[in-house]
Amino acid sequence: MNKINKYQLKKLVEELKDMRSRHTELVSVYVPSGTNLNVVRNQIAQEQALAANIKSKTTRKNVQSALERAATELRYYKVTPENGLVVFAGNVSDNPAVDDFKSWSFEPPEELTVRIYRTEPTFVLEPLVEMIEPKYVYGLVVIDDKEVVFGLLKGKRIVTLKEKSSMVPGKSKAGGQSQRRFQRVRQEIVKHWYKSIGELCVKLFKSYDNLKGLLIGGPGPAKEAFISSGHLGVLKDKIITVQNIGHSGSVALEELVRKSQKALEKEEIMAEKTIVTEFLNHLGKDDGMAAYGLEAVKKRLKQGAVDKLLISESVDESLVDELVETAEQFSSGHELISTETREGEQLKQLGGVGAILRYKMKD
Repeated sequence: MNKINKYQLKKLVEELKDMRSRHTELVSVYVPSGTNLNVVRNQIAQEQALAANIKSKTTRKNVQSALERAATELRYYKVTPENGLVVFAGNVSDNPAVDDFKSWSFEPPEELTVRIYRTEPTFVLEPLVEMIEPKYVYGLVVIDDKEVVFGLLKGKRIVTLKEKSSMVPGKSKAGGQSQRRFQRVRQEIVKHWYKSIGELCVKLFKSYDNLKGLLIGGPGPAKEAFISSGHLGVLKDKIITVQNIGHSGSVALEELVRKSQKALEKEEIMAEKTIVTEFLNHLGKDDGMAAYGLEAVKKRLKQGAVDKLLISESVDESLVDELVETAEQFSSGHELISTETREGEQLKQLGGVGAILRYKMKD
């Protein structure tokens, strides 16, 4: 395995995270960019010599074999790749009576900044997990005088954190109370409502060091009144957009994200929605500028007619590799599309593979 993209890395991490050894027998090696590989090879050789002192015969054999596998992987590289190098090796069998030694080596999609050599019961995956996790999140708040819902935008995913209903009465007079007195009481309840929302905002979002901003929306004037109430504290400086939303409750979070498109134009979710929407619009118009389905897209790729290749994350990894390789031969762009958005689900239902073409083509 050479340089891998984030989709391939995500699949590999999923594969590796469940692998276990009975003792500290799985080898993980992280080599930052610019490192002299001879230094790493010498370290592996020294570790092989030290492993001869391990008392347990089975553990000694497994560690030595894992290190030999790692050394073999390192021989495939003359120099450290631009983004660094990762090597994993070990006996990953879940049956003590049967050996299953495997090894992996690859250049990650982002530059490595850590140097690691470890033998553990599991592979060291934290630096790779950081590469595939969103670098930052956005807080979502949809509010009116009746209820509030909090959420997070994490990469492409919208996550509902908490919903809460208020005790604020309607604006009409209740019972025999005078209208003026009723309104004073209502205003006090509203103030307490906004205070509780502010406290919840701080409680829910303060733990996210990577919180980049807040998106606030709602169907009426309550959102502006809440913002001006002063209960957001320093989080007020995080507000990047305020939107009028036709709904309340958790269903409104997606509407809030959609209406915040301009503010989020650099985010993956919006870029993904935009490209899939463009593809679906071409299909809907039947203008000859799009293709879908594996065979149809393969045909257009080999004709050099594909401008942008769209591949659902639901597609088998080996097929992804084949399609991306063909796309790169013809300088076609390619995007991996999640299934966690409505548009991504539509692509999945169309077979998981689509293409926006460079020019009109009809079969």
